[in-house]
Amino acid sequence: MAPDEEIPILPAEGTPPEPEPERPPARTGPPPRQTLSYLRSLFQAHGLELKSKLGQNYLIDLNLLDLMVRTAELGPADAVLEVGTGTGSLTAKLADAAGAVVTVEIDRAFQPVARQVVGERPNVTFLLGDCLESKNRLNPEMLAAWEEAFRRHGCSRRKLVANLPYVIATPLVSNLLVSGVEVERMVVMVQWEIAERMRASPGTKDYNALSVLVQSVADVSLVRKVLPGNFYPRPKVDSAIVLIRPNAEKRARVGDVRRFRDFLRDLYVHRRKNLRQALTGWPGGRKPRAEVDAKLAELGIAGGVRAEALDVGEHLRLAAAFGG
Repeated sequence: MAPDEEIPILPAEGTPPEPEPERPPARTGPPPRQTLSYLRSLFQAHGLELKSKLGQNYLIDLNLLDLMVRTAELGPADAVLEVGTGTGSLTAKLADAAGAVVTVEIDRAFQPVARQVVGERPNVTFLLGDCLESKNRLNPEMLAAWEEAFRRHGCSRRKLVANLPYVIATPLVSNLLVSGVEVERMVVMVQWEIAERMRASPGTKDYNALSVLVQSVADVSLVRKVLPGNFYPRPKVDSAIVLIRPNAEKRARVGDVRRFRDFLRDLYVHRRKNLRQALTGWPGGRKPRAEVDAKLAELGIAGGVRAEALDVGEHLRLAAAFGG
């Protein structure tokens, strides 16, 4: 593929891809400042209607955009994946700092706007489509485009940096963690509730399968809590910038991460049941109570506790004993 050739548009499921929009004229000078008045004028000028089901909420606090870029610690060696191109303001900042940027947008109406804001940059690849092929699988064309940009621009690190639409934050992060793609870090804006789950401790109300999965293979830290007034339109909930750094040593202890993810999914199907009840009524087939009690006794784990009371290490031991 020639350096200036575009990656094909990601096809929408069940429909043929439409022709790409004409390339915008090359932009000169810095990108416009994404303020509230700028966004309102931009959406009106292009006749854009925001879709709440796609989680279209755009940052109007420029300091937060800069904070995301600083937290990513970008340089020429980095190939960045951005999910949710939107108006292109974060895309332009990423392109200024990184070796390559692959940015994905599902809303066809926004791509011409983003192209105009970002301008013609040889290190930016625009993709149109869904980042997910299914709930449990990333879009392979997106991954192929990211790998192509990584190789073409001589990069040595992969990073995810994105203001994520709330509806895809959990499946995107989860699937990327289990995909086997080597990602140095993820700097993501997510719903506050999701951030709390990712870093929750055992026994707390937010601790669940997502907590265990993320913490089993990565180190998670909160960068900044973000209030609704920092977005346009204003979401109904708080948000957070989260830093997720995959940890090779942790991953090695897990072994088959996909299998572990599946085990956690089944274990938490009946969250309110204790371990004995959850394991004897296993989705893949019921297990004899005596067998379950014997294995739990060997592990030194009480059958009367709930899964959310266990730490990551205990979940790993459970998976080894009951994962099938």
